[in-house]
Amino acid sequence: MITCKSEAELERMRRAGRIVAEVLARLCERARPGVTTASLDAWAEQYIRRRGGVPSFKGYRGYPASVCISIDEELVHGIPSRRRLREGQIVSFDVGVIYEGYHGDATVTIGIGQISDTAKDLLRVTREALEAGIAAARAGNRLGDVSHAIQVTAESQGYNVVREWVGHGIGKEMHEEPQIPNFGEARRGPLLCPGMTLALEPMLTVGDYRTRVLDDMWTVVTVDGSLCAHFEHTIAVTEDGAEILTRL
Repeated sequence: MITCKSEAELERMRRAGRIVAEVLARLCERARPGVTTASLDAWAEQYIRRRGGVPSFKGYRGYPASVCISIDEELVHGIPSRRRLREGQIVSFDVGVIYEGYHGDATVTIGIGQISDTAKDLLRVTREALEAGIAAARAGNRLGDVSHAIQVTAESQGYNVVREWVGHGIGKEMHEEPQIPNFGEARRGPLLCPGMTLALEPMLTVGDYRTRVLDDMWTVVTVDGSLCAHFEHTIAVTEDGAEILTRL
């Protein structure tokens, strides 16, 4: 069932989202060639706890870390390790925080040092797809309008939209109804109402949109090894549009 949050609940989600945004901003500053993904994860967990939050992902269905860190052809759920970042890679940081019982969830993908023009364009279009989805998330629209806006933005510029992984409702649980595909028909699906809280997360590839899971049972990669990018915000639907809860 899709739930609408009270103002008190939204305020807790704003606080969770603020911590998420702070962590992402600082991870982007710390990410440079030679840094291990495990060290970034350890720093993020310490920061979240100092701010009074709890990492949403640590222990969730057995996930062993606090941040999902995915590189190049890795789409989502990459596990931090002793692997060191290298010049020219693109890296996604997916951060979730629980604050006073409510979740915030957001993702950014960045380049490490100088990256290819292809990678730069992929990041630009994925960010634009998220912005298009957010712009469509207003009371009176339908969920399909959000999905359609993301798909059109991506495909009109030559990129493919991942089908197997989608956005989601969010609140007391990290994953709530509804599921939010990054593709679909406009004017279809549930009506958007004030107080709905959603995690929109476009995932685009430069090649095949299909994915597979590695032997670690977590890391999702593109089947053809092509570059992929992932951006996400937690938002609240209002009469006047979407309020982004995971922005500084």
